[in-house]
Amino acid sequence: MSLRSIALLSLMVVLTACSKINQENYAKLKAGMTKVEVEQLLGTPKECSGALGMSSCTWGDESSFISVQYAADKVLMYSGQGLK
Repeated sequence: MSLRSIALLSLMVVLTACSKINQENYAKLKAGMTKVEVEQLLGTPKECSGALGMSSCTWGDESSFISVQYAADKVLMYSGQGLK
């Protein structure tokens, strides 16, 4: 294995380990948290949508994600899948 391959593999491992989309951060979510508090914990969401004071935001990808539903910018419900 070349030095370049080892360096690339090491970088990928470090980036994966630094993901905020994990079981530890999921466990910190609580109903009633503000949108700002959630974004401080998880970072900027991948996507958000909503209307009439309700919204839903998702962090992660198809295999590992956290989804948070808000009412008036406060956490109403949340779910996760594929978290490590």
